[in-house]
Amino acid sequence: MQKVSNILDKFNPVADKYISREFQSFGIYMSEELHDHKHKSLYIKLAKTTDRSLIERALSYVKDAHTTTPNKGALFMWKLKQLKDAGKGDKKSKV
Repeated sequence: MQKVSNILDKFNPVADKYISREFQSFGIYMSEELHDHKHKSLYIKLAKTTDRSLIERALSYVKDAHTTTPNKGALFMWKLKQLKDAGKGDKKSKV
């Protein structure tokens, strides 16, 4: 996982003129890690709207998974859904 300071150090306002927010940079980073450049906008939206800890846990799971699937994006979305559902179940049991 990259630190925000490292991302900002690499940020070039001339070359990266369309990336102006941190969540956009994180979304691009996720699409590169998952080798899913077609769905950059999906990952940017997830980075903006979803809890970062859930995203990082799902991304870590996909990186560490020893699988032969060429579609890491689908595995990421599956794990993210599982983590969200587990979080909802915990909130319901506390109330």
